Amino acid sequence: MEVVTDLPARVPATAMQADAVVLDVDGVLVDVADSYRRAIIETVERRHGETIERTTIQRFKDAGGFNNDWELTDAAALFVLARQAGYTTNAEAFTDAIAAHHESGLAAARAVVAEAADADNFDAEAVEAEWDPKGVRQTFQALYLGVKLYREIEGGEPPFEAPGYIHDEPVIVTPETIEALQTDYDVGVLTGRPAAEATIALERVGLDVPEAHRFTMDDWDAGKPDPHALVTLAERFDAESTVFVGDTLDDVRTAVNAAAADPARTYHGVGVLTGGLTGDAGRANYDDAGAGAVVDSVNDIPDLLE
Repeated sequence: MEVVTDLPARVPATAMQADAVVLDVDGVLVDVADSYRRAIIETVERRHGETIERTTIQRFKDAGGFNNDWELTDAAALFVLARQAGYTTNAEAFTDAIAAHHESGLAAARAVVAEAADADNFDAEAVEAEWDPKGVRQTFQALYLGVKLYREIEGGEPPFEAPGYIHDEPVIVTPETIEALQTDYDVGVLTGRPAAEATIALERVGLDVPEAHRFTMDDWDAGKPDPHALVTLAERFDAESTVFVGDTLDDVRTAVNAAAADPARTYHGVGVLTGGLTGDAGRANYDDAGAGAVVDSVNDIPDLLE
């Protein structure tokens, strides 16, 4: 979905009010630097002998359309394969080209590679033929889930044994924050995780949210920043004002797009600095995307809304 560029007027953080609070999971409730992001880097390395820098993951996220980490890994694999075939562009320029493309996410990555083939004299069709999304997913899931969870969730034997990076996800949100939010607001979850992996994270942090108040990768195809899931949650809560707390620009863009799609209600996108966007640069990027507020962590949300 095209991101709305005509942003609504900002509401000062001190005036922010809400009936419902919707939370992303990765980078908000749990730290995924050594789980999902590690799996991205090591999946590409295992399959192609080279990989991307950790900072490049955030560049993919900022480019938009990579709410699904499997697809981000696919795009990183395509980039590495294209480089091995003769593509001369570096990772920074590649992600910039994705951000500027009329497509988004993985579709944009494939198009950028195809469009560069003539100029750099490499065979884009051969790159596509070598690229194996099914194999990428199997490798990623083996690294992320480990043997036991792979068997339970994927329903088969993993391609190799790994301990599972899912067990290396420190909890960010405190019990006090969960209690404060659930006491004063309707609380929902909107995440790019598959449902089973979302359930594991929510159980780990101690957040009990009914299925009707959750949207995961399995519940709608478009993904963020498409506003459908956020608008649907606001409708289910009958909320006049909804705050969506996330750790990426696409999270903020989801709230901006929801405000445009559903003008009868108010939506605020709040960015946290516990994911890939940090410091003053992270605050500025959130601001440019239309964030209503930027906070150090989800644990600042109760005070923000008071």
